[in-house]
Amino acid sequence: MNVKFNDQGLITAVVQDAQSKEVLTVAYMNEESLQKTIETNETWFYSRSRQELWHKGETSGNTQKVVSIKTDCDKDALVIEVIPAGPACHNGTTSCFTESLVENERPGSVAILPQLVEVIKQREIDMPEGAYTTYLFDKGIDKICKKVGEEATEVVIGAKNRDAEEVKWESADLLYHLLVLLQEQKVDVYEVLDVLQKRHEGKKQ
Repeated sequence: MNVKFNDQGLITAVVQDAQSKEVLTVAYMNEESLQKTIETNETWFYSRSRQELWHKGETSGNTQKVVSIKTDCDKDALVIEVIPAGPACHNGTTSCFTESLVENERPGSVAILPQLVEVIKQREIDMPEGAYTTYLFDKGIDKICKKVGEEATEVVIGAKNRDAEEVKWESADLLYHLLVLLQEQKVDVYEVLDVLQKRHEGKKQ
């Protein structure tokens, strides 16, 4: 195995959401847990306090499907990209990293995107009574398209009026309705992001 374990036979593993790129947790692996991670395609770690292997989600159900495992240039640390089935932290939060040590941290996070996508998907399945998303799916594509158009127009009006606050709120409405439209069309938002990524990389060439 082409990685470098430390004197205790461990290697640091940074677990990252493959879609939002949010860091979920940092844990340790030994050779056995890394091998089991590769074999099962789910994360396994080594507990230094209990001195035993543990399978993420074995009791909670919050497993992590492995998308990729990469080493750093020194091969003594790993970044493991996963698709999580639930919160990564035992406290019930998406990530173990929730407290900020600086006051000028940028508000908001792209981590809301996969969360919102999942909520919209579940709304289409469950169709809970009284939910606005249910209303949109019930009315169908014409209504959804109309809302996307309306919200896009509101963004344009806000921009023309030089009203940054209006642009912010209307843009949020536009993004939400666009995600509903993508779900109705069964187009994965990450396929859209992949198009943007390829265009960006193409400009570099």
